[in-house]
Amino acid sequence: GGKGAAVALVAKGGLREPLSMTSNGPERPVLLSADEYQRLKAQDRVALFPWELDPNDLRALTVAEPPPEAAQFDAELPSR
Repeated sequence: GGKGAAVALVAKGGLREPLSMTSNGPERPVLLSADEYQRLKAQDRVALFPWELDPNDLRALTVAEPPPEAAQFDAELPSR
């Protein structure tokens, strides 16, 4: 068991889900399979503050409407 076994599992390509490690407390590194890493990297998302957006993108966000299927999450919004 332990970290050595986790590294061996990753090296053999047998990792099926992310594996986080702990050492007396919070989770530390997370191991991913190379395939999962490439899948996530392909999404290539970057978080920006509104003031960092291109003016055209910011304008597009101000008029964007959620798709109808997003209504299923309305219950998660705080009451007004």
